[in-house]
Amino acid sequence: MLTALGIMVAVASMVIFLSLGEGLRKVFTSELGGIGPDIQVSLNGFTQGLAPSPSLNESTTQDIQKLAPQLGITLVTPVVMSLRTSLDPSQSVVFYGMPAAQGVTSAFPKVRLAQGALFTAPDEGKPVAVLGAKAASNLHLKIGSELRLNRRASVRVTGILNPDSALTDNFIFLPITTLQNAIDAQGKVSLVAVKLADPRQARRVADTLTRTLNLEAQTQSDFLSFVDRALKISDAVRFGISLISLIVGGLAVANTVMMGVFERTREFGTLRAIGARPGFVQALVLSESLLLALVGGFFGVLLGLAGIWGVNLYTQNLASIDAAALTPRLVLLAFGISLFLGLMAGFFPARTAGRTVITEALGRA
Repeated sequence: MLTALGIMVAVASMVIFLSLGEGLRKVFTSELGGIGPDIQVSLNGFTQGLAPSPSLNESTTQDIQKLAPQLGITLVTPVVMSLRTSLDPSQSVVFYGMPAAQGVTSAFPKVRLAQGALFTAPDEGKPVAVLGAKAASNLHLKIGSELRLNRRASVRVTGILNPDSALTDNFIFLPITTLQNAIDAQGKVSLVAVKLADPRQARRVADTLTRTLNLEAQTQSDFLSFVDRALKISDAVRFGISLISLIVGGLAVANTVMMGVFERTREFGTLRAIGARPGFVQALVLSESLLLALVGGFFGVLLGLAGIWGVNLYTQNLASIDAAALTPRLVLLAFGISLFLGLMAGFFPARTAGRTVITEALGRA
């Protein structure tokens, strides 16, 4: 039972760690699949887009607008992004600056207002902000509250969005000039978001913008592919961490089975004496090892499911997302690892049991 418990904990830790990658894939696919720009133009590609600092000349917006008629571009939106981090994750926020005349719905058409009002063209440069539902909740802000951007600048909350999207739930939207002035980034943007009349032409238009402007123009599918590659790397790191506990669990199974073989030497000798072949004895020991590992793996998946529930409870409260997910391929991986552990841990003890010498085994007290 203790050995099965060790396997259970090892498999559960692996399931929980790897479920984070599965959950985040689902979040990015569902959240970014129906919103956001068709093309994102930035200085350094997605490293700029994921952790952006305003370093792209704002004149790039006009350069893209000049190409709009021939490329089928319907909307060009300059964006300034700024991250404010905190030791408390719930207090970390993303400031998203965009032209007040275009409004939040130009980039995020699915957002709905819960309280107050969205900013409009006359609000450009004014100290106003529209908050996602979770950002407002985490920062304990309401309509009319003052929000400090930094030591020099603060804004007043004029609108709070419905909790419809896990992405916008954690954003704080401001007029672009307001954010530029607050972070001393006048004339600079983080990226330029581009909407197309025909999104199917995104790849062609992105290639044209890259050649013409000598900048990085990437599509929504490029971003999702980038995220998937990043998550695969993090999966490998998390699996490497889990591998330590898996090896310990495998050694525990090998130790238990080996001790069982030693203590049952007379039993195996008796089986051999009444006609059992070495292969039968080996199969018996190996089956016990596999059964022990698979039982531990089964309950490990159940324990992992409980752990995933706990992780999602925390991330729902923090950011309104399910950061972990138990997928069929993850379940198959867990049972595959358990099966492999059972085979490896039982191989040497089974080989030893199959080589039992009848006379020596029966002669033991």
